[in-house]
Amino acid sequence: MSKKNIILLVLLFFFCIFIGLFFYAQNVYSDVTTTLQEIHEPELRKVSVLRKDEIVLQKKIPFSLLILGVDKREGDKGRSDTILFLTVNPTSESIKMVSIPRDTYTEIIGKEIQDKINHAYAFGGIEMSVNTVENLLNVPIDYVIQIDMEGFKDIVDFIGGVTVNNDRSFQVNDTIFKEGEISLHGDQALDYVQMRKDDPRGDFGRQLRQKQVIQSLLKKGANFNILLKHNELLHIIEENIQTNMTFEQMLNIQKEYKKSINTIESLSFEDGVGELKNGIWYYMMNEDELNDISREMNEHLKM
Repeated sequence: MSKKNIILLVLLFFFCIFIGLFFYAQNVYSDVTTTLQEIHEPELRKVSVLRKDEIVLQKKIPFSLLILGVDKREGDKGRSDTILFLTVNPTSESIKMVSIPRDTYTEIIGKEIQDKINHAYAFGGIEMSVNTVENLLNVPIDYVIQIDMEGFKDIVDFIGGVTVNNDRSFQVNDTIFKEGEISLHGDQALDYVQMRKDDPRGDFGRQLRQKQVIQSLLKKGANFNILLKHNELLHIIEENIQTNMTFEQMLNIQKEYKKSINTIESLSFEDGVGELKNGIWYYMMNEDELNDISREMNEHLKM
């Protein structure tokens, strides 16, 4: 089953869990710090070339985050089929986020070719993906999280499923997703956020369903009962997450930036066009729209 195009704001879910565990018990804190040492990759990104100074979270400086949802395949590195970029501003207590179409035609930084943006991960892993996205948007990327999509179903099943309000009925394989409030386990949630072909809204309809699943994840993440199964959750995290963020940085974000979660504005690329090049389909960005979103994100970062 394909695990593509799942926009996961799982970072916020994990913040809820990590901070809850931190205050739950000293032995749990030890387990959390051990897990975070395993997933921490400090060389992924230090300071963006677009910034003069390193981010100091204690000063409540706006920061940005790139989330890469990777569909790994046997025999190769896989593709970053979900590319989600966020800026977080504690002064305005808001988050702006935009999903970058995986087929976007752009320069692959470090490869010196033009190709689909999701191929950057296959060519050079997280580092090349970060540099390529940063070059496209012309916005500094401060933090990055890679999420293996194989863990998506495990996370949904771990929290006991998600509940969403489906605004149109559709069918995927043998599963019928009825209109109205429905509960989904891991496999169903994956199908729910993937479906695009039978939705006249295309990617925009899919992004709406992805947002619903994320909101349900966040609500479930605040449930104290989840903390009682922390070992299972930490194993899922360790197997499926990589980040350049430290535990201390996560704690600072939770402390100084948590109100920003209350206002999330979704931006989107809608004015681009599809184009065939040598028989391959690419998404060609509209330059005016790209520049507008770049400017808005930079202003949100107070750049």
